Amino acid sequence: MTSTSTLERSAGERLTPVRWTRAQWMLLLVLCTVLALDALDVSMVGVALPSIGTELHLGTESLQWIVSAYVLGYGSLLLLGGRMADLLGRRRIFLIALSVFAAASLLGGLVDDPALLIATRFVKGLAAAFTAPAGFSIITTNFAEGRERNRAVSIFTTFGASGFSLGLVVGGLMTALSWRWTFLVSVPVALAVVILGLKYIPRDSAAGKDQDSGHDVWGAVTLAAGMLGLVYTLVSAPGNGWGSVATIAGFVASAAVLAAFAVIENRVRHPLIRFSILKEGWVARANLSAVGLFGSYLSFQFILTLYLQSVLGWSPLGMALALLPTGLLVASSAPFADRLIDRFGAPRLILTGLASLALGYVLFLRVGTSPNYVTDILPSVLLLGVGFALAFPSINVQATAGIRNTEQGLAAGLIQTSTQVGAALVLAVTTAMVSSHGNAPVAGAAVDAAAMLEQYRPGLILSAAVAVAALLIAAAPSRQRISVAADHSTA
Repeated sequence: MTSTSTLERSAGERLTPVRWTRAQWMLLLVLCTVLALDALDVSMVGVALPSIGTELHLGTESLQWIVSAYVLGYGSLLLLGGRMADLLGRRRIFLIALSVFAAASLLGGLVDDPALLIATRFVKGLAAAFTAPAGFSIITTNFAEGRERNRAVSIFTTFGASGFSLGLVVGGLMTALSWRWTFLVSVPVALAVVILGLKYIPRDSAAGKDQDSGHDVWGAVTLAAGMLGLVYTLVSAPGNGWGSVATIAGFVASAAVLAAFAVIENRVRHPLIRFSILKEGWVARANLSAVGLFGSYLSFQFILTLYLQSVLGWSPLGMALALLPTGLLVASSAPFADRLIDRFGAPRLILTGLASLALGYVLFLRVGTSPNYVTDILPSVLLLGVGFALAFPSINVQATAGIRNTEQGLAAGLIQTSTQVGAALVLAVTTAMVSSHGNAPVAGAAVDAAAMLEQYRPGLILSAAVAVAALLIAAAPSRQRISVAADHSTA
């Protein structure tokens, strides 16, 4: 059974159909489902934060770690995860990591200790750090280079964006039952995909022993430790004092570890990051755009969840329905993302998407303690949906534009790392600003709605500022010319 899925340019610019087999469609379904599950987990649990805080008696700073632990675990080991997939076999790494993800989801839904809950989130992030690059490389090795692969990658990345957006809705539905279901719902899905993966993911060979030097373990360790230390210091600074010995020592130690990471990357034979790649094409701007996109959105969602439930008193289900348009816009864009990129070019869509996001954040600053949904909230919801749908797949495409084939994996891993680690940093700064503006309340505690909204407002302003900064960076003139041919080949 075959189906026309995309078109391939032949000599003379004539378009001829390219057909995917049923096995290829099922393979893509498996990979896309896992990426969507990874993204779903971030936003789905975010909706449950007020309920988790109420039951486990956690304040804003502690709740932030439930989100940050996942994205830090995800982002800090993405590059190592991709390298291990090449070394040990993509299929093997993908299926093992997905099984660990399912086990950590089950444990997270059963525990009552906050520290253990955060630990399970970190483990799930680590597992996702192996499934995401392994899944991406499975696509690049099973779909022919050109428009066929671009079509597959576009669908793959749009599934990730859709999972993140629809996670708000699914999270609301699950939290209406119990916050624990935001953890447990992933278990049967992950196990079902493991079974399908055993059938549809082609077997591949592991690299030879002579490539063992491809492990940059110390690079991965120093990157993870440095980012964890930096985020912990940022979140703890309001309580400890920005000028305290603990805060200063934390920043110094984190900077030293990250400096060690930079030294290691410049000396090892197979570094996680070849820093000079940032000078090529759109790589640097695409990665900074990704930080702005995901960092601003994740921080905005964190505050929006607390605002709608703690300030306005909305139920998780009511919040999910209110934000449903965002998820629908992103999800419905999946079949057309590659066509839009091919027609208008990724750079234009990135600028349009980031502008839409920034405008959505700015408009939301008007909200008060008794907003009208249609006039005060819905416009931002729609603008965020359009912005994410346009910018997310375009940034991923542009991050590898003009990069030679031998470094496509590095460029892809770098953009994923920037997305996750950058988001963790922006969220940490947001939490620090909220905490500095007043005493962070324990979720569920009786507080003055107006006072809480004012406490959250600096974080809302930061989300808008980060999106505007990303827009300015993306709009800056490029110092290096990207040929039209190279741009179209990756669009």
